[in-house]
Amino acid sequence: MRAYELNGSSIDALRLVERPVPRPGPGQVLVRVRAASLNFRDLLIADGTYPRGPSPLVPASDGAGEVVEVGPGTRQLKPNDRVMGAFFEKWIDGPFDLQTALASARGGSIDGVLAEYCLFDEAAAVKLPDGLGFAAAATLPCAGVTAWVSVVELGRVSAGQTLLAMGTGGVSTFALQLAKHAGASVITTSSSDAKLERARALGADHGINYRDTPDWAAAARALTGGRGVDHLVEVGGAGTLEQSLQALRPGGHLALVGQLSGAMAPRDRAIDDPRGARVDSVFVGSARQLADLTAFVGRTRLEPVIDRVFGFDEVVPAYRHLERGAHFGKVVIAVG
Repeated sequence: MRAYELNGSSIDALRLVERPVPRPGPGQVLVRVRAASLNFRDLLIADGTYPRGPSPLVPASDGAGEVVEVGPGTRQLKPNDRVMGAFFEKWIDGPFDLQTALASARGGSIDGVLAEYCLFDEAAAVKLPDGLGFAAAATLPCAGVTAWVSVVELGRVSAGQTLLAMGTGGVSTFALQLAKHAGASVITTSSSDAKLERARALGADHGINYRDTPDWAAAARALTGGRGVDHLVEVGGAGTLEQSLQALRPGGHLALVGQLSGAMAPRDRAIDDPRGARVDSVFVGSARQLADLTAFVGRTRLEPVIDRVFGFDEVVPAYRHLERGAHFGKVVIAVG
């Protein structure tokens, strides 16, 4: 089978190679991967600034395809079932266990999905509902689940509230869509007026260009009558945390998600802020949470926002496209 390997510390270290097709062991299924999506984490893993396990590594955590073979002891899945794999192979449900989860992070601690065939533990594989294509499904395991946990499970966003979604990448566009479905108002930030217009078309009530308005926190407070936003999905990290706290109302909810500015936001700083924010650190989620999101997508027909689909021979250009920040929503790779 064809697969990409990363053996070095740059995007240019990605190599398309031939590997044997793996065979499923007990409780595993062999999946013919049809689509994969990229996350900011994949850039960090490629440039060596994020922990990773085996070398060479098959990168990328998020993929969807159909089952072609099942191992001994499988009970729920059969050949031709359309599935996606959870971000963490061993976090099925319950509280986050750092050691167990991190040791099974797909595309980092273990091989990922940028290959024509991939093994999933049956317990960490989620069936696709009718009507959900492979490309759309491939956007859910990391960005979709992160937004779901931030907005729905922990945030409990409801009608009449306001959520600020930072930027227009995968997590933020999912957060926008989920918050609007809950009846909330959404403020989107971006450095691009064109992206803000696209966010408005997706349902955003307000847009703030943070290059034109460096004090975007003050602008967000003004849009809420000086009160501040009820919820904020913080994807920027340490470099944006102070403004995020200023944008938040007293007692509001802050979901610490990303590190686009270079480092994760320090949770202690957020907790110590005098506004008394309710602070959650969100590190994707479990297979159960992926299943819950997938069921929601099936019921509501929510359409994940896909910026562009690259071919399997265009993986390096896909990484470069994500690196430039030119995308709106998710970057997807058609594997086969």
